[in-house]
Amino acid sequence: MKISKLELISLLLAAAFAAFAAGWFLRGAASAQPVRVETADLLAQSTALVLSAPPQMSEGTETQTPEPSVAQPTPAGTIPTASGGLVDLNTASVEELMTLPGIGEKRAVDIIADREANGPFRTPEDLTRVSGIGEGILAGLIDLVTVS
Repeated sequence: MKISKLELISLLLAAAFAAFAAGWFLRGAASAQPVRVETADLLAQSTALVLSAPPQMSEGTETQTPEPSVAQPTPAGTIPTASGGLVDLNTASVEELMTLPGIGEKRAVDIIADREANGPFRTPEDLTRVSGIGEGILAGLIDLVTVS
């Protein structure tokens, strides 16, 4: 029985494909990398217990014990503001807005004017609707602001 050139080429291509497929499926079976789970960041985060000052006593009033509140840790890589937390764009005053990097008195006034003219900010990205605040300034503020 004689094999034609076309049959020989087909057999060689099939053998090459089979060798390639076997190598593809077996290519890392002997040297699988172990899965690594990082838990150091989760264990390192701690929450602070903050107690408010006791209320002033006057005659005829009962004593009240202050209730502890848990302070939320700031996200990694953020700079806490002067008040120690995130600045709410919908309730912040000019002075609070001026604590943000890249926000001077004029931009703070413009933010409040925009908030009064167009309604509250829905997302921190809405800051770009204020004149003078672009993507660059927003990138520096996004982790320091919030909206309510």
